Amino acid sequence: MTIEVRVPNLPESVTDATLVEWHKSPGDFVSRDENLVDLETAKVLLDLPAPADGVLTEILVENGALVEAGDLLARLDTDAKAVATAKAAQPSGADGAAVAPVVEGAGGGVDSSATPPQAPPAADPSLLKKLPPAVKRLVSEHRLDPAQIPASGRGGRLTKGDVLAYIKEQAAAGVAPVAGGNAPATPANVERGERRERMSRIRAHIADRLVEAQHTAAILTTFNEVDMQPIMDLRAKYKDKFAEKHGVRLGMMSFFIRAATVALREWPMVNASIDGDQIVYHDYYDIGVAVGTDRGLVVPVLRDADLLSFAEIESGIVDFAKRAQKGQLGLEELMGGTFSITNGGVYGSLLSTPIINPPQSGILGMHGIQERPVARSGEVVIRPMMYVALSYDHRLVDGKEAVSFLVTMKQRLEDPARLMLDV
Repeated sequence: MTIEVRVPNLPESVTDATLVEWHKSPGDFVSRDENLVDLETAKVLLDLPAPADGVLTEILVENGALVEAGDLLARLDTDAKAVATAKAAQPSGADGAAVAPVVEGAGGGVDSSATPPQAPPAADPSLLKKLPPAVKRLVSEHRLDPAQIPASGRGGRLTKGDVLAYIKEQAAAGVAPVAGGNAPATPANVERGERRERMSRIRAHIADRLVEAQHTAAILTTFNEVDMQPIMDLRAKYKDKFAEKHGVRLGMMSFFIRAATVALREWPMVNASIDGDQIVYHDYYDIGVAVGTDRGLVVPVLRDADLLSFAEIESGIVDFAKRAQKGQLGLEELMGGTFSITNGGVYGSLLSTPIINPPQSGILGMHGIQERPVARSGEVVIRPMMYVALSYDHRLVDGKEAVSFLVTMKQRLEDPARLMLDV
């Protein structure tokens, strides 16, 4: 029997999706619930599982096409039996795992003076063109052929860790990949190239939202700084017991989320939003936590964050981070936040002015912890300090409220016992 594979019903408010990549080719046997293809909406990456066991007989829509709910994508023959077929479209690594396709113009060969068994050949430009940006950059910098690197990612995708492990193995074997200042001069007969690729739907959506925020809101940013010594002392004292009891590490973010909910309760305008000519006050605290991925920034939402324990907050953040990297977050998990927090400090940022996430009226920016001289009781001492920034919609939030919000957070963070006791 032939079964049609169609685009499923998309989440509410999503009208179409981009077909990112087929994981199977015509003639391949597939098992029920095995992922056939990735569909990318403006917010999430969706898997489309096989509806039954069978052989994929026909693919009707190619990678990169725009599709809508109900569109016919492929046909599956459930009467065909599994056979061992060569997958020419997806070459395998030494361990049999499918490896990621080569991006045209991104790879290139290695120095021809290297010994043939160790040096990878020039990348085949005819292979599929889909590598995550971080992986693509690393492969390009080291002039590697992705087809030679065993892949361990979901669906046989090449990850940054795979590339780094390959570089380390090559170095240990005496074949140092070419990179950076050690690269030989470009031959005179080789032209320097450029590449163009279409924005992912997620990246395009981020761009639209940021421009919308700049055009529709009166964004202003106020700053303060926090002495992180009390939190660091508390974490050092209890982190092992906390991890042993709750099975999760006690991080910094749970303190900031808890302090934010306290400050939002005291200064509710920062937790409100504008709807036409009305102000919508939210009596709940759904905190969006920005997570960076290879496909762009996503902001999953911790619902009722004020009711969560420190362990529940930390577990939620770890879960979000893991699933965000795999593209497994649901659309409903990315919608409806009342306030957001972004931590540029994990990338080394010392100070920034984050952009609010409409229709929210505020976003907190965390930054790197840096030892600085500060005055305490008439003496100069060294303390681990963090700059914090609150960007807010000045149409709704006055300067007094914004500054007071940060002062309230500062007071709680520098006396974390108040967060624990809710006083």
